[in-house]
Amino acid sequence: MALDQSFVGRTYPPTAPYEVGREKIREFAAAVGDANPAYTDTEAAEALGHPDVIAPPTFVFAVTFKASERVIEDPQLGLDYSRVVHGDQKFAYSRPVRAGDRLTVTSTIESIKSLAGNDILDIRGEVFDEAGEHVVTAWTKLVARAAEEV
Repeated sequence: MALDQSFVGRTYPPTAPYEVGREKIREFAAAVGDANPAYTDTEAAEALGHPDVIAPPTFVFAVTFKASERVIEDPQLGLDYSRVVHGDQKFAYSRPVRAGDRLTVTSTIESIKSLAGNDILDIRGEVFDEAGEHVVTAWTKLVARAAEEV
């Protein structure tokens, strides 16, 4: 059953703040194999004009995907998450994520499309810091595969 098009444009309340930890950034950089010293060394980050270590660009996915759970778990939307695969991800930054940031995310359903029985859901996550300044916009594309014929 196709997802309800009337959900396009629906915005969910902001998340509780997520505090970005220096060690989380370092662990993430190591996990993705990125040796950029700005991700692990405070002095290297400061030399580039940052107040602390900065996060690799894809770090924020963990924060925005957690926020998209509000969309995914909305019982009125009716998304069968057991059939979902991650289709795409992109980011548009105003500034890098930094250690010490307290980030909130507001998720909006940007589009719902049906293609060959699959539902394609685009979710936009707007990420702001504690001062209300925009940090990054993240777009997540989820594909709910069509139910198999029995």
